[in-house]
Amino acid sequence: MVQNKPATTRHSFHMKRRTVLSGALASLVCAPFVARSASAQASSGELRISAWAGYISPEMLAAFEKATGIKASYTPYGTNDEILSLMKVNQGEGFDVIWPALDRVPNYVEASLVQPIDEKRVEWDRCIESAVKSSETLGAVVDGKRYQVPTDWGTEAIAFDTEKAPLQYGTASYSDLWKPEMAGKVTVRGHSALVGLALWLEQEGKLPKPFLDSFKDPEAMRANYDVVLEEALARKANVAQFWSSQNEAQGAFRTNGCILGQTWDSTAAGLKQEGMPIGYIAPKEGALAWMEGISLPVGAKNIDQAYAFINWMLTPEAGAMYASHAKVNTTAKGAEALLPADAKAFFETAYPGDALEKLWWWPVQESWFVELRTEYQDRFLSA
Repeated sequence: MVQNKPATTRHSFHMKRRTVLSGALASLVCAPFVARSASAQASSGELRISAWAGYISPEMLAAFEKATGIKASYTPYGTNDEILSLMKVNQGEGFDVIWPALDRVPNYVEASLVQPIDEKRVEWDRCIESAVKSSETLGAVVDGKRYQVPTDWGTEAIAFDTEKAPLQYGTASYSDLWKPEMAGKVTVRGHSALVGLALWLEQEGKLPKPFLDSFKDPEAMRANYDVVLEEALARKANVAQFWSSQNEAQGAFRTNGCILGQTWDSTAAGLKQEGMPIGYIAPKEGALAWMEGISLPVGAKNIDQAYAFINWMLTPEAGAMYASHAKVNTTAKGAEALLPADAKAFFETAYPGDALEKLWWWPVQESWFVELRTEYQDRFLSA
C-alpha cells in the first residue's frame, strides 16, 4: 500500500481529501450503521479478512459484527508481495477478503487468484465517484471485468524530523534523502526509493528515456534503472535502515536514529500521534500515490458476508473508523464529518499548494516489470 492497462501515473484523480477531512471524531464504535444494505441484513456466519498490518482494529471488527451479525477474523500482512505469494501457494484459498494495492490487482488476475466483483451487489453510491472512475484505469478493471472495490488511497513521500531536518513545500525533494550530510540518517524502501530517485534524476535531465516508459517496455526500464541504480549505490551510505513494513519504517525513527525517510503517509502520521517531532511533506517531484481496495479470492467461501463487509466499509461510520485507525484516506462518502481535526491538519500540511495536482500515481505494474524491479531492488539491497 500490475496488469494489461495503460500505464498512467499522474492520473486526473482529484479525490481531494480536503473535502474528506473536517469535523470532530464521533463515538464510532457505538455509532449506528445507517442504511444497512439488504445483503448485510441477510448475512450471517463468519468472514475471513486478510489486510495490511494496522488496517483493521478490534473496534472495527466489533462494529461490523454489531451492524451485520457477522463475526470476522483478521490476518495481517506486511507487503504486497507477501500476500500475493501466499495466495499463489494456497491457490486463492484461505480468505474471503484481501486488500491488494490497486496497481497489483492484474497480477492476481493473471494468476487466476481473484474473482470478478458482482457490481450489482456493491452500494456504489456510498463510494466517492472519482475513486470508482479512476480505479478503472489504475488496475481494478481487467479485460472489462472489475476485480476490486476501492476503499482507500494514500501516498509515499518524505517523513522528516521537524527539529533536526526541517523541510518546506516547494523546495523539499527526493534529493534531500541523498545529500552527503544525511549519511547514516535515512530510511527508505528498496524498490520505491529507486522510483523517487528516478523522478529526481528525470527532472535533472539525467535519465536516457522518459521514466514512465520504464513501465511499458523492458528495454526502456533497464536503460533507466541502470542509471538509477548506479546513483543509488553511490549514495547508499545515507541509508541507515531499509524498511519493508510500516513497523520497520517507524522503528527507524523511534530507535535507529533516522531523521529523514521516504515513507507512507500513515507511517509519519502514526509517529506524530505518538508525540514525536515528525512531519510529512510531498516533494516537488510529486508524492508517490496509490489506491487500495477489497478483492475476493477465487477460494472465498463466505461470499454474502464479503459483500456485506464491502458495503459496510463504504459507510461514513466505517470509513471514518478506518481512516482514523489506519491513517489512510477513505473513499467512503460522508466520513469527513466524523474525522478528527488532527487528521485534517496533518493532511493540509502534507499536501499544501499544488501538491495534490502533482501526485505521481503508480502505473500498472505488469509481471515482467515486477520481476525486473525486484532484480534491481535486490542489487541495491545486497551491494
